[in-house]
Amino acid sequence: MSATKAVFVLIHGGWHNHSAWDRVTPILEANGFVALTLDLPGAGVNAIAPTSLGVRPFDRAAFAAERSPTAGVTQEERTQAVVALVKEAASLSDGKVILVGHSAGGMTISAVAERVPNLLLAVVYIAGFMVPNGMPLLAMLQHETMSSALSPGLFVGDPAVIGATRINAGSTDEAYRSLLKASFYGDVSESEFAQAASQLHYDESNAGALAPSEITPGRFGAVPRHYIRTTQDCAVPLTGQDHMIETVDGAIGGKTMTHTLESSHSPFLSQPANLSNILIDIAVQSLAQQSAEAL
Repeated sequence: MSATKAVFVLIHGGWHNHSAWDRVTPILEANGFVALTLDLPGAGVNAIAPTSLGVRPFDRAAFAAERSPTAGVTQEERTQAVVALVKEAASLSDGKVILVGHSAGGMTISAVAERVPNLLLAVVYIAGFMVPNGMPLLAMLQHETMSSALSPGLFVGDPAVIGATRINAGSTDEAYRSLLKASFYGDVSESEFAQAASQLHYDESNAGALAPSEITPGRFGAVPRHYIRTTQDCAVPLTGQDHMIETVDGAIGGKTMTHTLESSHSPFLSQPANLSNILIDIAVQSLAQQSAEAL
């Protein structure tokens, strides 16, 4: 049986997994929507921790140098996994799919929108990396508008040697944990932070950071796009978010519709109701637009 409303496909960001959406999906479902999530290749149940983590006493140098067990994960694998989930969502909703991506998950939803634009009602970035054609995430992260980002201070070792961007999600060092909280979860309680940090994995394959965006006006540009700006963000600063919106609009054409939350990088945790309300409004507007175009 087809869903009566749009289906949301929710894509987590770097070092996170599907549990990031645990406070959002019940709200969407209570409002009559279906919400589908997954752990991307290399994330969540698909993540493999460096073996050096299990060695005692802990050797920081070994941890900083060990080749990542997930170094081989590619952006194409992630794109294919989400395309498959979008196709499942489309089968439940007569093609009414809202694709949502947080942070680094923005690279994947852009690739999916380019691949299957006909299956999407809209694409939504939550403090997401929405970058122009030919540019990788790393180049955007290094742009001057991202200079206030705290998250690079979390990176351990040389990504070129490790094959991944590594963080020490399980660190007990007080300064490091404070930086982790400030980067991703600045407006959540200590207990909520501890729970969220326990779900993080250690390595994000370099492929996600180095694979260039491949978006075109005729395909990606045909999908209505929305961007949820997070004003207190210390991982993807607001200046960087606005720069990405302006750059992609200039390169692709059309206008990204913007929404704003006074939140940290993780509104799915700190403001799930407000975030869900924005997503529901986007779905309602998208369905209305589809109906109007069908007349």
